[in-house]
Amino acid sequence: MIRHFLRLSDLSAAEHRALFDRTHALKASWKKRTVETTLAGRTLVLIFEKASTRTRLSFEAGMSQLGGTAITLPYSDSQMARGEPLSDTARVTSRYCDAIMVRTFGDDRIAEFAKHATVPVINGLTDGGHPVQLLADLFTIEERLGPVKGKVVAWIGDAASNMARSWAEAARLFDFTLRIAAPKGYTLPAADLAAAGTHVQPVSIADAVSGADVVTTDVWTSMGQEAESAKRRDAFAEYQVNAALLAKAKPGAIVLHCLPAHRGEEITADVMDSPQSAIYDEAENRMHVQKSLLEKLILAP
Repeated sequence: MIRHFLRLSDLSAAEHRALFDRTHALKASWKKRTVETTLAGRTLVLIFEKASTRTRLSFEAGMSQLGGTAITLPYSDSQMARGEPLSDTARVTSRYCDAIMVRTFGDDRIAEFAKHATVPVINGLTDGGHPVQLLADLFTIEERLGPVKGKVVAWIGDAASNMARSWAEAARLFDFTLRIAAPKGYTLPAADLAAAGTHVQPVSIADAVSGADVVTTDVWTSMGQEAESAKRRDAFAEYQVNAALLAKAKPGAIVLHCLPAHRGEEITADVMDSPQSAIYDEAENRMHVQKSLLEKLILAP
């Protein structure tokens, strides 16, 4: 049976645990420069409708490290840009590879693609979520602080964003508390809040960070929102992750950011470069956790 990974909930709690255990092993092997060939002879196609640095590099490098091949197809270079239906692209691309990662806009687009694909489809980012990034974030928390269950995570900034929505989904699945501080007009969608239940708490900035184990944020203006940048800078002016705010968190708390970051806007340079920052471990862990995800989906019986 084909298994897609479009949302975190596409895997069970036990499957997530096995994924993280395998990620620990794969990362240790990488550090020792041990050669892994579990995906030798396999091919991954990466389709990008949105720009990317970490998603592209981490999937390409990860596939190569497991002995496989990654082929990147920018949307502008494809026939989709000239009107080919997603369904036709999905059917044909499936015949060339063992898995497809799609980075796109609306969730409806990746759902349509997955409906017609005959190999696993991975969500590399949509307007509604960024599940592969959350895998890396949660794995990084586990590396630094131990089990995610029972932790308190403070989200500061745009709670209507794909990252905040995936954090809300993760809170319920992994049983931790997500405190969200967001300005009016940028709050978590009602459906996401209802689905997360008591695991998500909309609070003030000070209450969000007070005693938190993890403080995380994202850019104030995401791709496709550039025309709103001035308005957003005004709305989020008080929602910066800086040293004074971080001091309210639990001693030893870590800071996460999915990158790219606008230093001096949503987060200050001194916080990004501080000992409490796990941002670059988080970025590296994209590669390792995606390797275990690719093995899981491609090698599934």
